[in-house]
Amino acid sequence: MRLFVALLPPRDVLDELETFVAPLRQVVPGLRWTHRDLLHVTLSFLGEVDDRTLERLLPRLERATGRHDRLSLSLAGGGAFPGGGAHARVLWTGLYGDRRGLAGLAASTAAAGRRAGTPPDSHRTFRPHLTLARSRRPVDVRPLLEPMSSFASAPWTAATVHLIRSRLPAGGRTKVDYEPLESWPLRAPRD
Repeated sequence: MRLFVALLPPRDVLDELETFVAPLRQVVPGLRWTHRDLLHVTLSFLGEVDDRTLERLLPRLERATGRHDRLSLSLAGGGAFPGGGAHARVLWTGLYGDRRGLAGLAASTAAAGRRAGTPPDSHRTFRPHLTLARSRRPVDVRPLLEPMSSFASAPWTAATVHLIRSRLPAGGRTKVDYEPLESWPLRAPRD
């Protein structure tokens, strides 16, 4: 099974994002916009994991997430992978707030995966973002970057980390399907 570890923004933040990007959806033809129910912030991509590895992975992820505090975050701005947007395949919005805590949490979940025997993550550097749209071929998303620069959501508290199974389209399905397998709370702030 194909797994990743993620944070899920709350409904009200996704409402703000949806309202903002709705008029932008037709600006660049060829972009496939991410379905709202698939929006997430990937902390670590674990790849194909068999049942034995999953058994070793679950307690390691529980310990890893249990060492981290809840995070105060917001979505803001926009960017593209790769580079400046002239030949992009991904349009994203960024994460702001406790970026140091976010990077530490991402590193801990990736390390838990490595210790459990998951394949190495091909994304060497953690770049906090939420993917808005993709394209199979490079497209110029620069007309979207200026409007996206003015986007900022309300702050939210990330209190739970999720292990999610990703099923690629097959058997008549037209989109990726995500199945939450497990969730773990982050620590409440200490007084």
